[in-house]
Amino acid sequence: MAVARALLVALTFACAVVCGLVFDQAAADAAPLDQAIAHFTADDFDETLAGVNEVAASGSARAEIIITALQNGKLMFSAEKKAVYIQDDAGNLTQAATGQTVGGAPPDDLDNVKINNRLRGIIAAALGQLTLLSRDPQKRYDAAQAVFKSRAASALPAVEAALAKETDGRIKRALEEARAAIALNRSGTSDPDKLAAIKIVARRGDQDALALLADIPAHESPAVARAASAAIGGIQTRLSVWEAVQNAWYGISLGSVLLLAAIGLAITFGVMGVINMAHGEMVMLGAYVTFVVQEAIRRYDPALFDYSLAAAIPLAFLFAGAVGILIERTIIRFLYGRPLETLLATWGLSLILQQAVRTAFGPTNKEVGNPSFMSGAFDLGGMVITYNRLWIVCFALAAFVALIALLRWSRFGLEMRAVTQNRAMAASMGIRTSRIDALTFGLGSGIAGMAGVALSQIDNVSPNLGQGYIIDSFMVVVFGGVGNLWGTFVGSFLLGIANKFLEPYAGAVLGKIAILVLIILFIQKRPRGLFALRGRAVEA
Repeated sequence: MAVARALLVALTFACAVVCGLVFDQAAADAAPLDQAIAHFTADDFDETLAGVNEVAASGSARAEIIITALQNGKLMFSAEKKAVYIQDDAGNLTQAATGQTVGGAPPDDLDNVKINNRLRGIIAAALGQLTLLSRDPQKRYDAAQAVFKSRAASALPAVEAALAKETDGRIKRALEEARAAIALNRSGTSDPDKLAAIKIVARRGDQDALALLADIPAHESPAVARAASAAIGGIQTRLSVWEAVQNAWYGISLGSVLLLAAIGLAITFGVMGVINMAHGEMVMLGAYVTFVVQEAIRRYDPALFDYSLAAAIPLAFLFAGAVGILIERTIIRFLYGRPLETLLATWGLSLILQQAVRTAFGPTNKEVGNPSFMSGAFDLGGMVITYNRLWIVCFALAAFVALIALLRWSRFGLEMRAVTQNRAMAASMGIRTSRIDALTFGLGSGIAGMAGVALSQIDNVSPNLGQGYIIDSFMVVVFGGVGNLWGTFVGSFLLGIANKFLEPYAGAVLGKIAILVLIILFIQKRPRGLFALRGRAVEA
């Protein structure tokens, strides 16, 4: 029994000693942090700068939390109590040093720690140092980028330590670039080290690298100055090439939008000879179908939101197609062979449809969200590609291929081409021409409805949505060749790319005017467009 008691006393004493050591160590760790955050109570930019550097150097686990709160405007202080707090979105306060919740009313003189542009760069560099060894690869990469942009010499030891442990090639390259940026920005770097750093920065080849090289002082040695000048010239050439590639991608993206908007018009105008000024409203109806589908999903099952477009595409096609068939049966079928009268009738119809949508949904823009797979962007070389535009390009190409396949290999496509080429002969062969007319107009309208689904992801959904595309759609159809779907395909992308290359020099409005003038001149030379239809039916 005595032995047990002695053992218990010994264990108790040992626990007390260990706890004492732990608490002493915690107090020792907290002391530098308390001294560091005291700078934030001075309400002075220089004191705040000192506080950021000391918090980052403290080695505390709360350093990143405190500096992030400062960056986001959530770090608060009370000058009277000499205390620093972190405020959450709900307005609750916690002690910056310990993370303990602060009860009761906040101090009367509570204010946020103010920062300026110089401090923002220092803060980004400090956060970069703190996250260079993070377990998350993306955080390490972002930290290396932050250090590259800040060029803070104080981050060099952290960069060297991270480089020694890094195994990911992409992150290692970013760390090497950060070290090179620090070397070029730091006084006392030898010429061989600067030349090596210039080579690394030139390999990066973006605007940040160009700005860094342009900041190299003019009094550097001739070898360094020549290397920097050559690197700047190489980067500028590379950026010019990538700018042209980026504009080409923007043109392809715009061309896919024009293709979606014009492909249905190519059927109703190019194949049927109907000048349908209400075609833009079919696009608008498809966009509103998307809005209704998304509202229903938000209300009844938000988890299915990523499938909203998959549900909206067939519904928009069916709804816009049904409206198109109704228009053909009630108006258009009485006006075949009188294009100017179809223009006036469908123009009036477009105003009626716009007002009907305003009455039903209101005149303001409606919110249509992007599914998760259409959100964000990625870098490809020196260009940025957004996922929503990429998906729209793919969708436009798929819609075009599906339409070509329908017209070439289906019975309906065969009958539609027969009626278009020789109505009397088609009727004598037993084809119900009136039915084909209605279905053809419905097909063109349905495709316009699908275009509205895609356009809802990049444009405002409003009653005026279709008006922004109707003129461009007619230009595409006429330029490509009336009645030729391949002409519509080529024309849409040619006009899209030409528009995007003209915009930087002439502006958006003058660029469109220039495109219109060029099309007019082209039509004077080739009245039937790029790909003119040939044959006896056309000549007749």
